[in-house]
Amino acid sequence: MPRIQYDQIAPGTVKALYGVHAYVEKGKINEHLRTLVTLRVSQVNGCGFCVDMHTQELRKLGETQQRIDCLVAWSETDLYTPREQTAFKFAEAVTLISQTHVPDDIFALARTEFTDEEIVDLAMAVVDINSWNRMAITFRKFPARRDS
Repeated sequence: MPRIQYDQIAPGTVKALYGVHAYVEKGKINEHLRTLVTLRVSQVNGCGFCVDMHTQELRKLGETQQRIDCLVAWSETDLYTPREQTAFKFAEAVTLISQTHVPDDIFALARTEFTDEEIVDLAMAVVDINSWNRMAITFRKFPARRDS
């Protein structure tokens, strides 16, 4: 059970988050890669609500179950393109910023796969999902149970 229904008590918070999300959706990172990244960041943060949501979104986008299942261990597979792998490395570094400070080598790697504008948009996508993860985790928003 949620601690507080933050979207009802302070709807302006959700409105503000949706503003960032609207920017991200119009950005240079395509929906498929962006959703892979949001799932990966949600896995890193341990946000069950967002993991559930983005897994469903990826299925609707036609992603294979194998790639969804293996995303948690993406660096131990050959299932992802170099561009996707770079996005995951970058997203993890930004998500764990207090530990990594986004190392120069990861930023340089991002520049081999993404334009500067795409890097900014990728960073905003990571900021966006980190914000949603933190709200869902803080207020204990859980995924709805589904049969099968």
